[in-house]
Amino acid sequence: MDKVLIDTDVILDFFFDRQPFAEYASQVLGLCESNQIKGYVTPVIYSNVYYLLRQTAKHDKVIENLKQLLVITDVLLMDKEVVVNALNSGFKDFEDGLQNFAAMKNGDIDVILTRNLKDFSKSKIGVLTPESYIKSIIASR
Repeated sequence: MDKVLIDTDVILDFFFDRQPFAEYASQVLGLCESNQIKGYVTPVIYSNVYYLLRQTAKHDKVIENLKQLLVITDVLLMDKEVVVNALNSGFKDFEDGLQNFAAMKNGDIDVILTRNLKDFSKSKIGVLTPESYIKSIIASR
């Protein structure tokens, strides 16, 4: 079973139904829900998603959405080591550095799913768009 870190943009594509990306984000989360893959997020992702969803919805609704996400995904740990590695990594986007090093520290993440491939160019973990990932799964069946 693949273990994937689902980046903020993918989660937001799903919640905001951003086309044409929402279809693949939905399929990724569907694979998590059906236990075909193991999806992970980080506390930073939860914080960012809360903040952005809160711009258009009430607190209670946003919290309910995040609780539903928590049912189908796991949360990676972030600690001082993750922060230090991100600060010293050369990642141009600090947040992406945090995600990357949380995934690396976990040790089991197979791929990072994001639409911002260039932001993860320094990652030692494979990086795919949700669309490429879904198409690779379909091709392997």
